[in-house]
Amino acid sequence: MLKDWCTWDDDYNKGIVQVVRRQLVKLATSKEGYTCVLMQGSGTASVEATIGSVIPQDGKLLVIDNGAYGKRIGEIARRLDISHAVVALGEVAPPDPGQLAAILDADVAISHVAMVHCETTTGMLNPIDAVCELVKSRNKIMILDAMSSFGGIPMDIGLLGVDFMISSANKCIQGVPGFGLVVAKKDALAKCHGQSRSLSLDLFDQWQCMENNNGKWRFTSPTHAVRAFHQAMLELQQEGGIQARYDRYHANQHILVSGMENLGFRCLLDKSLHSPIVTSFYSPEHPEYDFKTLYDLLKEKGFVIYPGKVSSVDCFRVANIGDVHNEDMHRFIGAVSDSMYWLKADDANE
Repeated sequence: MLKDWCTWDDDYNKGIVQVVRRQLVKLATSKEGYTCVLMQGSGTASVEATIGSVIPQDGKLLVIDNGAYGKRIGEIARRLDISHAVVALGEVAPPDPGQLAAILDADVAISHVAMVHCETTTGMLNPIDAVCELVKSRNKIMILDAMSSFGGIPMDIGLLGVDFMISSANKCIQGVPGFGLVVAKKDALAKCHGQSRSLSLDLFDQWQCMENNNGKWRFTSPTHAVRAFHQAMLELQQEGGIQARYDRYHANQHILVSGMENLGFRCLLDKSLHSPIVTSFYSPEHPEYDFKTLYDLLKEKGFVIYPGKVSSVDCFRVANIGDVHNEDMHRFIGAVSDSMYWLKADDANE
């Protein structure tokens, strides 16, 4: 990122952007007929670009909502005045294919279905195989928000039948923030011409510009973030690909859960629902406990944790993706143990 890059230069567009686009398609699927569009902004910008571009005026979106990010997709549809229905499951329950089948069969107007793969509100990994199979059996368009799973969890979106898969540069690929990515079926994307509710978030026009101009972005591209991503893709390959990265993340999460449970913490979700990305823990039921105090103590030791995002219970989250290794997780458990000041308060009282 220390070298300047020009958005008009062939070394950047042909040598980096186009290479990255091809690599991402290969990572996403073994099937032919897919392409990749890069989009400036946060991951949410790419979600909004997709929702706002792929659903026609006479279409209807079914949103599977079991967390903050599924809920956000519903909010995007509302703001863009897109006809939609929401399956609100709460924050700790996975989708039920039987319930979804009944909804799709009862409402023939539904043309598209959107779901988050790894719902990082809680760390839940949603059952994409069963949901995708159901959606495709009803000939609906499947939109998968794989923001926090793509690159870290093995999957083949072509075999699953996913039409649009959305992710971000700064998650499991381990790049830096600045842009999102959409891997899509070419024939499904080609039908999006003229449908976008936005100028700058027009997924079809962005795709056409990149296709026809050797990787050129319609508006100023995040050149340094893209160059960093190119390097991150190389490092993913050097690590051994997605399976090797998944194995590391999975081991990290196992060390995390085992260590936290040994310290007396309880997981929010049943372990069958866990992802290797992020894990939610109930906050200690102790009058001396305060999240901000624990947060500050851990930050002093080099670790930053996430506040809870579940509305119904008091909890916090710990993520283990990125350039994080098994020894880092063991050090984290040690740091948590050293920071359990509420137990020290009990000792002092005694």
